[in-house]
Amino acid sequence: MAFRDLTDLNDMHLDVLKEIGNIGSGNAASALSAMLSKPINIEVPKINILDYNTVVDSLGGPENLLVSLLFTMTDDVKGMMIFLLQKDFAHMLLNTLLGCELESFNDVGEMELSALKEVGNIMAASYVNAISTLADLRMNISVPDICIDMAGSILSVPAIHFANISDKIIFINDEFNADGQSASSQVLMIPDMESLEKIMKNLGLDL
Repeated sequence: MAFRDLTDLNDMHLDVLKEIGNIGSGNAASALSAMLSKPINIEVPKINILDYNTVVDSLGGPENLLVSLLFTMTDDVKGMMIFLLQKDFAHMLLNTLLGCELESFNDVGEMELSALKEVGNIMAASYVNAISTLADLRMNISVPDICIDMAGSILSVPAIHFANISDKIIFINDEFNADGQSASSQVLMIPDMESLEKIMKNLGLDL
C-alpha cells in the first residue's frame, strides 16, 4: 500500500523518523560546535507530525518573526526542507561569529544574512546526511532562499506547494545550550510521498 499522506505513518515509521531526527540533530550540534569553536549541547529533539496551523502555533504564532532558510531536496529524495531560527538562536550565532548584538531583526544586514545562511547550510546538511547514510539514498539540497518573515507567511509557501500531497509536516524542534544560554531552532521536512516510501523501503519497513 502506498502512502497517501503523512497520516499513514504507523508507530514504527515514526520511530524511524525520530531516529533520523536524533542523528541529524546530533550531527548539527557537532557541526555547530566546530563552527563556533565552543561546546554545544543539545536536548533530545522533539519530533512530531503536525498540520500547518499547529506548526504556526508551535512557532510562536502567525506574526512571530523568524529567520527562514528554504531548501529544495533533489535526487532520490524530493521535497522541501525549511530551517527556522528564533531570535535567541540568531542572536547567539551572530554574537559569536561576528561579535554583534542583535536587538531586533531590523539590525540584520547582508553580512548577517550571509553568516546565517552558512549556518543553515551546515545544519540542513546534517539532516540530509543522516537520511542519506541510513537509507542509502542520494540526496542533495539547493542553495537556500533566506528571508526574515512572519511564521504565517513562511508556512504559506509549503502549504501552497504541497496542497495536493499532504497538509502535514515533519516538525523537529531542537534546543541547544552554549555558555549557559539556551536557544531553539526548528526543522520542517516535507518529502513527497514517493520519496518517503523509498526511505521506509530502504530501511526494511513495510508500507
